[in-house]
Amino acid sequence: MLPQTIDEKTYKSASAEETQGLGEALGHLLRAGDVLVLTGDLGAGKTQLTKGVARGMGIEDDVTSPTFTIEMVYEGKELPLYHFDLYRLDDAGELEDTGLFDVLGGDGPCLIEWGEQFEGELGDERLDVTIERLDDEVAEGVEPPRRITFAPHGTRAEELVSELQDTCARTE
Repeated sequence: MLPQTIDEKTYKSASAEETQGLGEALGHLLRAGDVLVLTGDLGAGKTQLTKGVARGMGIEDDVTSPTFTIEMVYEGKELPLYHFDLYRLDDAGELEDTGLFDVLGGDGPCLIEWGEQFEGELGDERLDVTIERLDDEVAEGVEPPRRITFAPHGTRAEELVSELQDTCARTE
């Protein structure tokens, strides 16, 4: 189940299942060296999107946010998935100890939650993914939809956005 397409870079997800569905479609497209920076408030859906990416890569492990471990590595059918959560880091100097630089541009895609504060260290070739809760669209206490926006930086990121758009258009 995929979310509603708003435009070529924006989707509106009505549920965790739709967010995971978008992630799964994206997971089928990812290649070694791809870098995605996931931005959104706590509970926005970054880990839900990552669960879908993992499923799309053939990963059967339970995917959780690596908030306390910083990095999780999941073995996919063809590629590993590197999942980072940089929420607890305050300074770019701390990145050296995370293992992030060892896998950027490596043998699998890298998804980085809370990486927006370290854009300068992550390189110019990346796909920024912003997930926003649309709380004003529902009554209090009701789980809101999400707006998921892709901002490509570099040629490969542009290709990913285009391929994802094509994939979503074929399933509508």
